[in-house]
Amino acid sequence: MSRAFTREEDSENAIAGIGERPISPHRNLVTERGLAQIEDNLTDLRDILAKAERKADRERIAVVSRDLRYWTARRESAELSVPEPGSDQVRFGMGVTLESDDGKKVHWKIVGEDEADPSKGSISHVSPMAVALFGKNVGDVASVNGKEWEIVKLSDS
Repeated sequence: MSRAFTREEDSENAIAGIGERPISPHRNLVTERGLAQIEDNLTDLRDILAKAERKADRERIAVVSRDLRYWTARRESAELSVPEPGSDQVRFGMGVTLESDDGKKVHWKIVGEDEADPSKGSISHVSPMAVALFGKNVGDVASVNGKEWEIVKLSDS
């Protein structure tokens, strides 16, 4: 057996083994920004796929096709949710400023799973913190992982 044949066989096995990206079982709530991110991802991936097809890059085609299936499914299941302006209860899409017992303040925006980025101040609506906050008002306390946080401010962003 030639080495070229072995390499091709290994490459085919690698492509077959990439698997699908898991789809969350939770509702796919999105903000306007989150919906735009999904659309941007789809546009970018279609461009990348076209380039990979022109180059006949089978591995790249497989990976990009998998990602396209994921983002297409996320677009199809996306539910745009915009918080009611001036709401006094924590809801999806809102910003929440919290203060801990030791005086530390944090601000989180509650967003969809795909757009959540805690390092940039956004958390998923299915995260323990968001779940603990939903329906609460300014002055209420939420307990997460044994730590209590008082809600000190709500905002539309």
